[in-house]
Amino acid sequence: MKTLVYGFWDGKVYDFRDAAAPVDATIPGLTGLEDFAPENPVQAFVADRGFMVFDKNANLVDAFRQYLSRTAEESCGKCTPCRVGSGELRDWLAALTQGQDVSDKQGEMDTLAKLLANTSLCGLGQSSGKALQAALEHFPEVFAPVAAQAANGQIYTTAPCIEACPSKLDVPKYVDAIREGRNNDAMEVILDKYPLAASCGRVCVRFCESACRRKPAEGAVAIKMLKRFASDKAYASGRNFFTKARVKPVLPQPKRVAVVGAGPAGVTCAYQLLRNGIDVDVIDMQEKSGGMASVGIPSYRLPKDVLKAETESAITGMGGRMIYGKKLGQDFSVNDLFAQGYDSVFLGHGASRGTLLGVKDEDPSLKGYFSGVDFLKAVHDRVEDNVPFAVDGEVIVVGGGNVAMDCVRSALRLGASKVHLVYRRTVADMPADHEEIEASEHEGIVFHCLTNPSRLISENGKVVGVEVVNMRQTEVDARGRRSVEAVEGSEHIMKCDIVIAAIGQQVDGATLTAEDGVELDRWSCVVADKNTLQTSRKGVFAGGDCVVGPQTLILAMSHGERAALSITQYLLGETPKTMPEQRMQQLISANKLMSGKCENRAMLNKPRSGLNELDVADRVNTFTEVELALSQEEAYSEADRCLRCYRHYLVVTESPMADAHRTVEFA
Repeated sequence: MKTLVYGFWDGKVYDFRDAAAPVDATIPGLTGLEDFAPENPVQAFVADRGFMVFDKNANLVDAFRQYLSRTAEESCGKCTPCRVGSGELRDWLAALTQGQDVSDKQGEMDTLAKLLANTSLCGLGQSSGKALQAALEHFPEVFAPVAAQAANGQIYTTAPCIEACPSKLDVPKYVDAIREGRNNDAMEVILDKYPLAASCGRVCVRFCESACRRKPAEGAVAIKMLKRFASDKAYASGRNFFTKARVKPVLPQPKRVAVVGAGPAGVTCAYQLLRNGIDVDVIDMQEKSGGMASVGIPSYRLPKDVLKAETESAITGMGGRMIYGKKLGQDFSVNDLFAQGYDSVFLGHGASRGTLLGVKDEDPSLKGYFSGVDFLKAVHDRVEDNVPFAVDGEVIVVGGGNVAMDCVRSALRLGASKVHLVYRRTVADMPADHEEIEASEHEGIVFHCLTNPSRLISENGKVVGVEVVNMRQTEVDARGRRSVEAVEGSEHIMKCDIVIAAIGQQVDGATLTAEDGVELDRWSCVVADKNTLQTSRKGVFAGGDCVVGPQTLILAMSHGERAALSITQYLLGETPKTMPEQRMQQLISANKLMSGKCENRAMLNKPRSGLNELDVADRVNTFTEVELALSQEEAYSEADRCLRCYRHYLVVTESPMADAHRTVEFA
């Protein structure tokens, strides 16, 4: 717990400057600063909700100068309070830090700070003026002209949508570019994080939209659709975004890295390593790139030419090499990779095994019985490579996630006479995207909720039905959740020709052995440091589904980017470490700093653009892409809905932070 000297937080003034002894104060909504910079004490913290000073020698005036300088840099220029006011405040604070007597302007600056906080059009200006306004009101004596050493400030600019995104993609920045017609610039913002821009713009689960400040009003900004719009337009411009011109070497001598797995985690890791001028070979057991995204996401959601352009073509265009048809644990080991001269290894082999139902009379060899993963692989091979695969009669899919929705919609497209979805909870409980659920309903999928399989029915080695039991919701528990329980005596048979268990995926336990020297957990997932993604073996890093189990494409890509940074640090002879921006993110998350409201003005009503899709009659017999792109007019209108909810977080430390030069600043 930090020792507080003075400050203002969430409307409350704290002042212990005259206390006889140090005062330990727990500030509501602000803990963990003592762990922010090991062996480098935090002197002050400035945010939209206020400021705290923990060292009487802290240069708070210069901290505010840095804070307002960032605002002036990032102002969009639409409104005078932010465009002019932030610059005027910055210059006044700079004059104070240079020892100039500009005290006669303090009243004017107080007015400017209030205008900035209360009349700016977007979240950037409104949030930037609050802490300074409070300091000028409650601690005016601090703003005396004193020439002093500049504060060792580390500033981090973010927004609710950015923090919700595992990759911490600067959403407002690329939305700004779209609004201004700069689609290539929008694309560059995305490509700073990962190469799968158009792919993510089609299948991302949109954590960012869940955090959007417009969500409680007319609905979140359609961030995913805007990402697709910008990337599609950027590619249509004819520019090749994946060339060696993107490579900026950072190592004094050549190094080689083996990336195992050509899925989103592996490809993103390889892409970021190539950007750093590091030689990369990507090795995959399949004969194509994309990992589970290539075989597990049907073409009507993610066209395979789009995925290939952002995986294989991206890597080879930047000088990397793709090696197909080689499986870790079967064709080579981690030891083999080091013996071949690789300096480091990234494991991104995913979770490619399906999970079975675990019911009575279950036999994986039964004809007509598939895991969700195996079924979607068969669908992929039929659609993309013309490998024979027949889907006849009635199909039952068990599950409620996106894989289950992909299975039911794919079965319908391959000729099933009727498709049933069986799920043990309610529609509201389904983890699948609500758009996928709605699309399945519109296409005629029959939902059987509060229904659970209890036994497989087979004849002559073939599935002919499923025994299911009705479920009912229990009372709300202490956590506010309802569970489900079976209704005694409600067992009944649902006849079918195919049963698909779409209830999860697992990591293949045979991929790594004890000889590889990489620690695994009881689920055969790789044990890796959550911040650096280092494994128990020196030089080996891991990320994506093989570490956390089956998750999302965007999480896998965030792991790939983070691992590339750690590998680069390792190849530079450094110990991979948690970076300042990561500590900022952890501080924000732990204290829920994004939960507070930063806008003071009521937002104008701007309805969300609707989702454009192929008509149901035109899509149920084809794997043509269902979702259509926004028009230019719709994209402009949707981008204009963004409130630019940027906020700054500034930490002042006693000494300069040694790793500050590598900090990613998101605005």
